[in-house]
Amino acid sequence: MIGDDVKMLARLEPVVRRVLIVDANMHSARLLADLMKGMGAREIVFESDQKGAIEVIRDFEPSLMFVERFGPRLDGEALVGRLRRSSLSSRKIPVIMVTAEATATTIKGARDVGVHEFMVKPFTTGDLIRRLVNVATRPRPWVEAMGYVGPDRRRFNSGEYTGKRKRQDEVREIVGKVSEDMDRAGKIILSAINQFDSDPAQARRALVAQGEILMGQAAERGSTPLSEAAFNLVSAAQADGAGLPVLRGPAMAVLAHLSEARGAAAA
Repeated sequence: MIGDDVKMLARLEPVVRRVLIVDANMHSARLLADLMKGMGAREIVFESDQKGAIEVIRDFEPSLMFVERFGPRLDGEALVGRLRRSSLSSRKIPVIMVTAEATATTIKGARDVGVHEFMVKPFTTGDLIRRLVNVATRPRPWVEAMGYVGPDRRRFNSGEYTGKRKRQDEVREIVGKVSEDMDRAGKIILSAINQFDSDPAQARRALVAQGEILMGQAAERGSTPLSEAAFNLVSAAQADGAGLPVLRGPAMAVLAHLSEARGAAAA
């Protein structure tokens, strides 16, 4: 049992090294901090309001953040949404939202602003460990889009395949996932171009992220034209201050290659 605990703490260590707890209730925050120290947290910083939290994140660069959903001068969802769309180096850190109010609306709200895990007060040590294990050992792909920025909201079904056609089914799943990822990348690229003026910085990040995804997918499929088009898009979007006139051409070229790929797959 001790050996298992040591292994678990070793796996949690990179995530719990530097912890930020954003909660107006200091008693609640300190109880959580005591539990986190037992999980191996080395540095723990407290903040009680939304504006101060952004400054702390910039200076402290936490590896994990707990945030209360609501409090005086604190809107947890707004804070997470702002973090995800910022240029801060910690914008992708795991975030666990803590609240006494667990309704379908609050859970969906947390998910849609990019929260990794949701934990209801009062919680047990076991509840906390499960959330930490999830963020430390079961990372979800990062989504960089216009309407959403954060860990993939889709839940992966890890059930084992059985039966004589297992390998064929696995191949179909892989091919289907490649196609699904490519289609989603195309939709995000189109959205980024259409909504560029509303948030240019996020649009450029979305274009870079989707271009990189398509470069990988194109390499797997041996599609040199798509790979080159995706590379050109990434290069254009990474240029300082690149505007819509510069980005539209490379984006449309990628979308044209995706359309051709879909047509060939349907033939």
